[in-house]
Amino acid sequence: MSSEIRLTPTSFVVLGLVEAAGEATPYDLKNMVAASLGNFWSLQHAQLYSEPQRLTATGYLAERRETGGRRRRHYRLAAKGERALREWLAEPTAELTEMRDLALLKIFFGANPVAMAAEQVEAHRGKLAEYEEIMKRAGADLPAGVRLSLEAGILAERTWVRFWSRHAE
Repeated sequence: MSSEIRLTPTSFVVLGLVEAAGEATPYDLKNMVAASLGNFWSLQHAQLYSEPQRLTATGYLAERRETGGRRRRHYRLAAKGERALREWLAEPTAELTEMRDLALLKIFFGANPVAMAAEQVEAHRGKLAEYEEIMKRAGADLPAGVRLSLEAGILAERTWVRFWSRHAE
């Protein structure tokens, strides 16, 4: 039943979210990503359906299948998955941020920065306001890691607002 596979960042997203939820369907995972880490880590929704099956086949997750109705698959962390997640979390990384910014890509190839700036300023102000509202509403209830990620997002959005504001004129 269990064989060794290479665990990817997507594997750890699934393991971490399943651990946080206790038990989750792929649809639950998709919603959790959209409401949280999807703001700084992109992945295809299809991966949230295929990766839990791969992790179950190799013993990292356990599966409970509904017997009636839609026969949804519910996943929970197996001991092997818990160990792998703990080891991954304990391992420091020197990997830097990967940016995929369409406006910067267009500017790189010669687009007018002034033409991009107005929309970018508004988009980044909107995201900044969203992050600040989340922080305000949650108060002290946020787990430390979520709070730190949110603080990084706020700092990044403030930087982008300043950057694009300079080029808006």
